[in-house]
Amino acid sequence: MSSLKFLAISGSLRRASHNTGLLRSLPALAPSGVAIDLYEGLGSLPLFNEDLETLPAPAAVAELRALVAAADGVLIATPEYNSSIPGSLMNGLDWLSRPVGASVLRGKPVAVLGASPSQFGTARAQLVLRQVLHRIQAQVLDHPEVTVFRSYGRFDSEGGFLGDEVTEQLLGELLTGLVRMSRTNVAALTV
Repeated sequence: MSSLKFLAISGSLRRASHNTGLLRSLPALAPSGVAIDLYEGLGSLPLFNEDLETLPAPAAVAELRALVAAADGVLIATPEYNSSIPGSLMNGLDWLSRPVGASVLRGKPVAVLGASPSQFGTARAQLVLRQVLHRIQAQVLDHPEVTVFRSYGRFDSEGGFLGDEVTEQLLGELLTGLVRMSRTNVAALTV
């Protein structure tokens, strides 16, 4: 079987982000033949402006679009701010979904996950993120839902994932689901 390349995007800009730490733990849990690259430029994207959406796109936007286009699948980890996703993540999604009809996320397999210190994890933020991704016409993996709650007990002071059996099992299932969806997508594109 051919190898797959996934792009991981954290919706958090914080240096010791639990969401970024969660994404950093994925390569060790990934099935054989799956490479996961972490995108760390979300904070460098300019604010979305329709006047700037046509070619040539700002350099940081062009880079992100190229990375997403080249990936077989995307993993997005979101924190929960005010029961929703952070503005920096929405800004990135706005850039990726435009110009109309040229979205690099259209038809792209996407898995959603997140970590939060709250009792509910990122359930509300993930709901919002899934709604946005469906509107963009990404292929969103439905199961499993990975909402890491009480995250301060699962990460060190630098945001490194300390690991726990249940979360690692869910992350493994998430990666397996994204692999399956991505292979189906690749097969459909080559027919």
